[in-house]
Amino acid sequence: MLFLYRIIKFSLQDIFRNIWLTLVTITILLLALFAINTLVTVRLVSDTAVAAIKEKIDISLYLQTDAPESSILALQDKIIASPRVKSVDYISKDEAITSFRERYANDQAILGALKELGRNPLSPSLTIIPKDFNESNLVISELRVLDSSIIESRDFSDNSIILSKINNITKRVNEVGLFIISIFILTSLLVVYNAIRVAIYTHRQEIEIMRLVGASNFFIYMPYLFSAFMYALFSVLIIIGIFYPFLTLLQPYLEAFFVGYN
Repeated sequence: MLFLYRIIKFSLQDIFRNIWLTLVTITILLLALFAINTLVTVRLVSDTAVAAIKEKIDISLYLQTDAPESSILALQDKIIASPRVKSVDYISKDEAITSFRERYANDQAILGALKELGRNPLSPSLTIIPKDFNESNLVISELRVLDSSIIESRDFSDNSIILSKINNITKRVNEVGLFIISIFILTSLLVVYNAIRVAIYTHRQEIEIMRLVGASNFFIYMPYLFSAFMYALFSVLIIIGIFYPFLTLLQPYLEAFFVGYN
């Protein structure tokens, strides 16, 4: 216990004797930790947002306006039999026109044109949701070769563009985030290492005296390593004190952002 007490005592003495070095080291560590935590938070939010968007990605198959409902239901059963398909929702002409009117409820020009037409111009459709977002292209390939006379449109170009953009965004965010986080971690390690070297250099005469009286290298250098630990501990505690209230304030905005993806 006496050995540990002396190490802690010498370490605290070094911290307070070199108060400016301590403050500079802790400040740099704080900036690095703040940047790392910010990047990790941004990455988590972006990953959650991308995952939520992936869950909302669906594939629409538009059918002929006069397609018999029995044929549509048979086609629905045929598609849902695929092991890559999670669900297939049948949207009738009446449901489609109701949804269309709700979407453009404030656009009198579109509603007026629809009224002038005097009939329901929309087609029934099947909305397909893949089990795995990454297999969406395979599902699209299956739908392209699906043999059915009631299918009116097989244009999935928009879905392919969306899938490609989401994959590119996910890849870029992960690569950039990992690169920047690695830089800040390396910077933090270098700062602590240099702080230890500076502290040892400023106490080189004391170290020589300790060696002359028979002190071991472990006893000589352990206080400086403990000082580095204290720098890191102080920085972590301060960053927790900063980030916890920040995340508490941010939480309602994140919940509001993701409310539409529940």
